[in-house]
Amino acid sequence: MASLVPMVEADREEFMRMAADHFAELDPSFVPRDDWREHYFSRILSDPRHSLRWIVSEGSKAGFILFGIEDHRFLPRKTGVIYELYVMPAMRRRGLAKESAQAAIAELRTLSPSKIQLEVMEGHPSAVSLWRSLGFHKVSERFVLTGSGA
Repeated sequence: MASLVPMVEADREEFMRMAADHFAELDPSFVPRDDWREHYFSRILSDPRHSLRWIVSEGSKAGFILFGIEDHRFLPRKTGVIYELYVMPAMRRRGLAKESAQAAIAELRTLSPSKIQLEVMEGHPSAVSLWRSLGFHKVSERFVLTGSGA
């Protein structure tokens, strides 16, 4: 059984280590830049529309989930977003990701979004399976152009 525990400023270093592991797993070429180290955690915590929570299981931090609410780009609606969900490799295959995702979805629904969305990085079929099991479906593909200081 997982519980979601809000993070506080004192969690910065532990979170940043875990987040770096998460992003390196998604993209082995990930190298934390100075702006990421300096601003990522504080920008998340300073925005009341974002919820950054530890996933705690059996008294230990097993991962984290980041979710929130955004204004629709063009319409007077709100969109729920699950930005990140990470469970440490040693804690996987216990249902923690699914349980945490369900809790985040339930919390987002209390804010009456018109939809809840997320992105899955290419090459992560277990993530696709998780989100499909929760009723999400693929509606687009995102393309990114990098370089030129991006």
